[in-house]
Amino acid sequence: MLASLHIENIAVIRSLDIDLSAGFSVLTGETGVGKSVILDSINLLMGNRFSRDLIRTGESRATVEGLFCAIDPRALAALEAIGVAPDEEGGLLMQKTVAADGRSQIRLNGRSITLALQREIAQILLCINGQHEGQMLLQKSAHLALLDAYAGTEDQLASYRAAYAALCSAQKALEAISMDAAEKTRRAEMLRYQITDIDAVKPKPGEEEKLTAESAKLQNLEKISRNVGVVSRYLLQAEKGSAAMLIERSATALRQIADVIPDADALAERLDSCRYEITDIAEQVMDYAVDEDGDPVARLNRIEGRLDAIAKLKRKYGADVEEILAFRARAAEELEALDHAESREEELRQQIRRREKEAAQEADTLHGLRAAAALQLQAQVLETLRFLDMPKVRFAASVLPRRASDGKRKFSSDGADEVEFMLAANPGEPVMPMAKIASGGELSRVLLALKRVLADRDGVGTIVFDEIDTGISGKTARKIGLLLADVARQTQVICVTHSAQVASMADAHYLIAKHERGGRTETDVTPLDEAGRIDELARIMGGIDITARQRDAAAELLHERPTMEMLKEREE
Repeated sequence: MLASLHIENIAVIRSLDIDLSAGFSVLTGETGVGKSVILDSINLLMGNRFSRDLIRTGESRATVEGLFCAIDPRALAALEAIGVAPDEEGGLLMQKTVAADGRSQIRLNGRSITLALQREIAQILLCINGQHEGQMLLQKSAHLALLDAYAGTEDQLASYRAAYAALCSAQKALEAISMDAAEKTRRAEMLRYQITDIDAVKPKPGEEEKLTAESAKLQNLEKISRNVGVVSRYLLQAEKGSAAMLIERSATALRQIADVIPDADALAERLDSCRYEITDIAEQVMDYAVDEDGDPVARLNRIEGRLDAIAKLKRKYGADVEEILAFRARAAEELEALDHAESREEELRQQIRRREKEAAQEADTLHGLRAAAALQLQAQVLETLRFLDMPKVRFAASVLPRRASDGKRKFSSDGADEVEFMLAANPGEPVMPMAKIASGGELSRVLLALKRVLADRDGVGTIVFDEIDTGISGKTARKIGLLLADVARQTQVICVTHSAQVASMADAHYLIAKHERGGRTETDVTPLDEAGRIDELARIMGGIDITARQRDAAAELLHERPTMEMLKEREE
């Protein structure tokens, strides 16, 4: 639900905060006080078009913030599917700022998002009826999902999607190996050449690193030998002055005085440790010497030749030996598949025929559920429209097979059906897509009837109605109020109304009024208590000056609040 709305610098609104409650809320006020501005602000929050002329005169930018809380689990699942999650308290704060130069900024819980994502999120959370742009119930693309939600097709849709996924997998596999005979021959020859090219060198993992290290040794043979000899001679091999010999003699000398110097033995032991370490170092350095048996130049030439052969393979097949070997493995696998392509193709074609049959069976079952649900949906919507004194309006939920351009049945991830809600507002007119019906109070009442049927199934947490009481009054207006209150049991309903019969049925009533501050007009919104509601209902009911009789009538209207069941009993 939309828990709060903050508006800054839009038309006559300087700064406005509205805290909204669950259930049914109405907004009323004199003509021109700014009711349409609030709807314009909500439309801005939804990502719909916004004229820069609506930015308050003298201001550089306008801002709208909406806080959504207590989000329906189905809406949460839809949000999760597009990568959106509420904050730790379960809320989503949507903010849209529009500058006078046309630039805009959109944030969700403090994070910048795109306009496309804003619209996706808003349509999951909020629906405005009375405007065409962005309304889920008017969009054919949403009708199939709405009908599925009404029909409860989750299990059957999952079964169909599993069959459809298996069909798609088989079709992709066939596409991957399907090519004409000449192309197959060319491809097989190329693969054989690549495999032979790699096998001629037979590279081994880690080989290149070892060869590179050995090449470096051979190229620096003289330098290595000279310095290894120096280290070995100075540390170990010099007959009269090697480090090991001098340390050994020093240790012996210390032991000669151990009987008179208590620490001499310990110092001699430490020198022995140094001698052992020096001897170990000298022996390890001697291992660096390159074995000079044979011809080092010939060995270096062989190594360089081998490295050059591996480098050529790297230029063609991968960045290192491991990638080259992986390339060979893939080539061998593809070649084997090509060698058995004909039998594999026939196997896949048979598999596709089986998968198509299975998907068609699942789609037929899904179609049956949808067709039956469409009839029930039509009946419930028409029953509600008759209750609203619109017996001539016709509504249909069309469920037709989806066809490809060649006339064949077309499968998709949601089945093989085209679903669209159709409407004929006047007698003698053919039913037409709802999106083509002119907006206004009549269409709003049809959408109200549809919303009442779907209220507990589509997951939309807030629905806003505008112009729903256009051209109606009396009993029909009262019935609309009853229906709005009925929908509000499942979904938050916000309604801008000029009807006392509608407004009296609300759980919360907000008065929109203009005031002058600092020489400029500003709009305020005030939540009304019972006395305030009676005064406002009396004003709506008519009269220049509100009389006691009008207040009594308004109080009676407010306190009566019949249920739909009560009204139906009266009509019967």
